[in-house]
Amino acid sequence: MKKKPYGNTGGLKANHLRRLQNIYRRTIPPRFLVTPELARELFNLSLEIRRQVGVLVDRKGRVEHVIVGNDRQIVIPDISNYRAYAGRLRGLRCIHTHLGGEPLTDDDIADLVLLRLDVMAAIARPSGRGRGIEYEVHAAHILPDSKTGAFGGDPCKVLAAIGPSGLEMDCDFLISSIEEELARAGALVDTGNSKERAILASVTAAPRRTAAESLEELAALAASADIMVVGTFIQSRKKPDPRFLVGSGKLGELAVMALRASASLLIFDQELNPSQICSIADRVDLKVIDRTQLILDIFARRAQSMEGKLQVEHAQLKYLMPRLVGKSTAMSRLTGGIGGRGPGETKLEIDRRRVRDRITMLERRLESVRRNRRQQKVLREKRGLPVVSIIGYTNAGKSTLLGSLAKTPVAAEDRLFMTLDPANRRIRFPRDMEVIVTDTVGFIRDLPKELMVAFRATLEELECADIFIHVVDVSSHMAAGHVRAVNRILRELGLSETPTIYALNKRDRAPLQQIRTMIRETGGIPVSANNPQTLGPLVERLESGVEQILRDKGGIVGNTNKNK
Repeated sequence: MKKKPYGNTGGLKANHLRRLQNIYRRTIPPRFLVTPELARELFNLSLEIRRQVGVLVDRKGRVEHVIVGNDRQIVIPDISNYRAYAGRLRGLRCIHTHLGGEPLTDDDIADLVLLRLDVMAAIARPSGRGRGIEYEVHAAHILPDSKTGAFGGDPCKVLAAIGPSGLEMDCDFLISSIEEELARAGALVDTGNSKERAILASVTAAPRRTAAESLEELAALAASADIMVVGTFIQSRKKPDPRFLVGSGKLGELAVMALRASASLLIFDQELNPSQICSIADRVDLKVIDRTQLILDIFARRAQSMEGKLQVEHAQLKYLMPRLVGKSTAMSRLTGGIGGRGPGETKLEIDRRRVRDRITMLERRLESVRRNRRQQKVLREKRGLPVVSIIGYTNAGKSTLLGSLAKTPVAAEDRLFMTLDPANRRIRFPRDMEVIVTDTVGFIRDLPKELMVAFRATLEELECADIFIHVVDVSSHMAAGHVRAVNRILRELGLSETPTIYALNKRDRAPLQQIRTMIRETGGIPVSANNPQTLGPLVERLESGVEQILRDKGGIVGNTNKNK
């Protein structure tokens, strides 16, 4: 199909349109940034029509796009079909005109960085130093030197103004050298692992230390999802940018950081709205997700039971629903039958309807799960067995503690959200008392509301509990914050009045002063969940608590299994 000039072509004379069309026939030898003849043609044509004119040229020197702008700028068309591999440039260079004598603008540099162009060049009037030339070319390329750091140095190198005689500069070798340096910089952080590589970003008005702690947790979530973190970024802003969350300049720095580290994924610690995800992804040409989506991905990996899979799918679809947005008219199609009028449903509307139908079906099945749990609760109450629920922040050691108390193996691993499906064990205490101990899904700061809704059936298990064992990773420097986060969720669930015993886990890894502080704040008992010999004081406290609860209920203390 014959290519046409792109952009602001309205009102141009037939002669100008023909000359623009003929530019597609041009080729640029590999050693040239742009040939003097093509530069002269673009410059003269731009002066005649009083509009900026530009071309996008591929590595073989072919003109892929001819662009017409206004007197101040051009708008680069969609180039998403051109390569944009991690750690690689786009394979296109942009050469356009400036009507005055101005060098490259901030918009030019932003396009160079965000679109990963090979080179950005502007043809303009000479700077007036009497060199007797009709035009000069200002050019820049991304700076590949990793030693400068993504934020410590300039993201690109601006070359000195070039006259017509200097355009033969072995451009192909320059671009190859840049990509070799980028590949070398990426190899510096490459461990030979095929994991996806990600940059973590946070935009917050909170103190920098708080933001750093939050990013530390995000990094742990990324590791749990088998993602390799190759860089972090924090921007302090009183108010996030409504379009990009970060400032547009910092977004460019993020793009360079990702390019230098061969990253293909950008993870934000804050929840992004649908338009922000689209805007950021379009500008930086990276996959963009937020903290909620990362947690949902982890849950999808970990869910084993049918119930867990139902809950995760429900949460994912609830999250996806408002983020189904159309990007082009190509998404429309006719769906009416013979004789149907109008365009029918668009592909987007069909997707939304299918998602709504699936959510409705999942909610019916989850309601069935809730009914089954209520029946199980009634049976447990008839048996008279007290229920102890182990709760706590994710990766605090809940499953390990259950395994040690029950003296049976329970799947546990040093990763966030290893347990999604509740586990139940019947335990006999030394005082000839039996209880049911349940392990539940771990809590986390700002638990996504989609998960709160989807896991309602699981969280309702906590309503059956007579007493909680709140496991705290006392070795973590964020232990106090974790306790507050869990207690906040319990308040939201209306469970803050349930008697609670704090188990200060991982005491063998924690500083003595920190253990003393947590004992003072919570009244907890230091334990090492993987060492049963340390659990004696906890078991004694738990027995006393269960006995008190049974007395309050008017139940039998000791030999509770006789009520079966």
